[in-house]
Amino acid sequence: MTTYDPPMPTTTVTAPAKLTVSLRVTGVRADGFHLIDAEMVTLDLADELEFSDGDGLEVIGASGLPVPSDDDNLVRKALRLVGRTAHVRLTKRIPAGAGLGGGSADAAAVLRWAGVDDGSLAVQLGADVPFCVRGGRARVTGIGEVLEPLDHVDRTFTLVTPPFGCSTPAVYRAWDGLGGPTGSGANDLEAAALVVEPRLAEWRDRLARDTGATPVLAGSGSTWFVEGEFPAAGLVVRTVAPGDGQGFAV
Repeated sequence: MTTYDPPMPTTTVTAPAKLTVSLRVTGVRADGFHLIDAEMVTLDLADELEFSDGDGLEVIGASGLPVPSDDDNLVRKALRLVGRTAHVRLTKRIPAGAGLGGGSADAAAVLRWAGVDDGSLAVQLGADVPFCVRGGRARVTGIGEVLEPLDHVDRTFTLVTPPFGCSTPAVYRAWDGLGGPTGSGANDLEAAALVVEPRLAEWRDRLARDTGATPVLAGSGSTWFVEGEFPAAGLVVRTVAPGDGQGFAV
């Protein structure tokens, strides 16, 4: 008797970016992972993943650091982690290496598609993935796996992303090498990111000049942001709450 497996229905999942509004590095675990105390929010800037029958990854529109389509991509790693197979067409709108959690957002979208909401599993893919699975606004501690939901606040930010990215591991290594500095602003990693990529300074100064505000580095960089709407200065984005059509529920 021949069995027939119907093709997988095509499903599209949104993968919103996250913005780390504030970031303190509070310590380093014995295994080398850094402990953080951060506020993260979801933005209306998003990648899109289309899941269909098959096996493979197609990446469209990537910018910033290179985005591989092989097994090193977090989409492929997330599929393996949950034991699923699919052909994924990934449309990138979040620049890679920009500090906006693009890869983590994509991995989180896979977990939501698979119906998985397990922080201990999500953090195996990256420190930002547990937040990206849940979305909204939260205080994030531990290495990223401890989430304390916070009330949604409507906020607008202006982002400037240079035409280059920053490697998160390299920035944390630089932070260690500097002796673990505490940032004078909202992000402890700013000094380390400027060591890794000195060109960040000119983009920070440009945004400051165009807005009259003091820019903050997004995560480990390379994006700088200020609160408020300055369309002539950069990309204007807004915060998103779970339930705003971004598909956070699993």
